[in-house]
Amino acid sequence: MDDKRNLIAAILLSAAILLGWNFVADRFFPTPAKPDVTTTVAGSDGAAPAVTPPTQGQPNALPVPAAAPAVPAAQTIRPVEAVLAEGNRIPIETPALSGSINLVGARIDDITLTKYRQTIDKDAPPVRLFAPGGTQAAYFASIGWSAQDIAVPGASTMWTANGTKLTPATPVTLSWTNRTGQTFRIEYRIDDHYLITAKQTIANMGPAAVSASSYALIDRLGKPTDPHEQDSMTIHVGPTGYLDGKSVFDTDYDDLEEAPNRTVRYSSAGWLGFTDKYWLAAIIPAKGERVTAAMSSPATNNYQTLFARDFRQIAPGKQVTTTSRIFAGAKEVSTLQSYENDQGITRLSNAIDWGWFEFFEVPIFKLLDWLFKQVGNFGLAIMMLTLIIRVLMFPIANRQFSSMAQMRLVQPKMKALQERYKDDKPKMQQELMKLYKDEKINPLAGCLPILLQIPIFYALYKVLMLTIEMRHQPFILWIKDLSAPDPLHILNLFGLLPFTPPSILSIGVLALILGVTMWLQFRLNPQATDPVQQQVFKIMPWLFMFIMAPFAAGLLLYWITNNILSIGQQQWMYRKFPALKAAPAK
Repeated sequence: MDDKRNLIAAILLSAAILLGWNFVADRFFPTPAKPDVTTTVAGSDGAAPAVTPPTQGQPNALPVPAAAPAVPAAQTIRPVEAVLAEGNRIPIETPALSGSINLVGARIDDITLTKYRQTIDKDAPPVRLFAPGGTQAAYFASIGWSAQDIAVPGASTMWTANGTKLTPATPVTLSWTNRTGQTFRIEYRIDDHYLITAKQTIANMGPAAVSASSYALIDRLGKPTDPHEQDSMTIHVGPTGYLDGKSVFDTDYDDLEEAPNRTVRYSSAGWLGFTDKYWLAAIIPAKGERVTAAMSSPATNNYQTLFARDFRQIAPGKQVTTTSRIFAGAKEVSTLQSYENDQGITRLSNAIDWGWFEFFEVPIFKLLDWLFKQVGNFGLAIMMLTLIIRVLMFPIANRQFSSMAQMRLVQPKMKALQERYKDDKPKMQQELMKLYKDEKINPLAGCLPILLQIPIFYALYKVLMLTIEMRHQPFILWIKDLSAPDPLHILNLFGLLPFTPPSILSIGVLALILGVTMWLQFRLNPQATDPVQQQVFKIMPWLFMFIMAPFAAGLLLYWITNNILSIGQQQWMYRKFPALKAAPAK
């Protein structure tokens, strides 16, 4: 009867853990998307909005002293290719990206990242970051001016260019002159990676002084609808920046819509923009420049980040030049850090939401990235990382094994005490504690390696989920993307049956191997004295198999490798001290 009660208690406890894990995982460990559905960057992959908001591209949160430009009528959504085919564009070409500048409005509204593909298919198109206004995923950067009593260029202004292509070697200057003698110029330069520098000049050739201010903005239509690309407890997606002296991770799209006047203002800005899991679009003032900034939602489904400078008087015959920078690209760790060091962009690397354990996660990433560059296979790099961690933790693991071995040696005495005081639980616990003290055993010593594994596992989880360097990296055979879950599921006969099992039942080959290796590892451990614990430990490997199945394949590979190394270490210790293995049988 007691055995049945213990078994029922163990099953109920395991079921509670398994069902409760879904809630915890959704909040703290969102699972990665499957490798064949990562198809968009600059907008949602859901239903398209019917029209483009009429305010898109117009500054929303700037102190505009003069009347705002006329608001254009709402535009019908059109394909990106159709909008780009209309012409009036200056091509952009670098080793990392391609696209064009729209001479209408001087917008940078066409950027594709040529080094990255939308899916793991070799023929998949490159990732599109920016798209022109009037398209489903309109997303662009724009710079301009506000002024008193004079006309300034706007969203419909046709600019004149003095070059034919923007490359790292060939800058392009755009110019436009109003009827009162003020000339506006934008000199665009671009480096080999993702940073565009825009030098804005207003020259006053009119008869009177003018007052003007320059600004830069990023405008985005829509927000991600894929649950794997949305903001979560561990990964920030949405408006971000280094504002008022700190990195902003606590503002999302809904916050902008619910804010007073749909705007959140800041008195200083190092940079600001929008972050996706792997991509970033940001505007950056000149180093040390004082600007005010805002994040806003000018209209439903439309979001904007911008900064503005104070108004300045420009006397006749004088000119004023300001410099804005635009980042549009992948969140490569080394690239972001180089911009911090070389360009003085404060904490740009915080566009990657490392979280509280950045001090631990960044070294894990750098070691894993270095190993990957040495061996050329990301799966092998994970296995080597696991081996290095096991070597570093060998003294602690040895202590754990020593404690386990001592437990095995005194197990007959423990069983005798349990039999003697089975009707007096407090006395049994008291005698067990005395036994531990007499034999110099710490029953909690075996927990230390497990506790140390938790931050390592979390750091590896963040690295796999956040860093672009790990995206779409294959291992062997069917594992084409270690940052995504195992694509082969046992329940649909490895894809032969036309259905996708729910995440809680998506048991793949790696998850099964994980369960088996954990079961083998548990069999080598000393048996728990409590009957309920015995039942729980029997179920635990298969419980973890279900829990870990939806995680990235790289995490399962790490855990499997760790289990195999643990089994090997235990077997080696048993061969070295055979009496330990035989002791409980006496």
